[in-house]
Amino acid sequence: MSSRPPVAPYLTVSPAAAAIAFYVQVFGATQKAFMPALDGLRIMHCELSINGGSVMVADAFPEFGKARTPIPGEPATMSVSLEFATGQEVDATVERAAKFGATTEAGPMNTFWGTRLAVVRDPFGHRWVLNGPTV
Repeated sequence: MSSRPPVAPYLTVSPAAAAIAFYVQVFGATQKAFMPALDGLRIMHCELSINGGSVMVADAFPEFGKARTPIPGEPATMSVSLEFATGQEVDATVERAAKFGATTEAGPMNTFWGTRLAVVRDPFGHRWVLNGPTV
């Protein structure tokens, strides 16, 4: 059986190396797998462990398919949700994300459904929904 979760988002991000550095600094990601591209410039595949789950990251390879990076200002079509053990972790993550160039789209705030919630958009266009219990 695979040690990866049964569902893991795969993000197309250019430059992927910068996104990986952002995810390490902001989310405490650790690298599980890494494959550079033959061109020596792009990353073909990287698996990151984030908050107990896996997120895959690669540069865009338009010559091999239709994947592309988000266009600045384009509405997100999907988001990655992270569940934290405490609401304080949500707040601290938003603070780190802003420090490294993310924009806050919502929160941090306590919701009527009982979570501490924030939504940030990383500098590469992807949305991250951060949840934790209220205090």
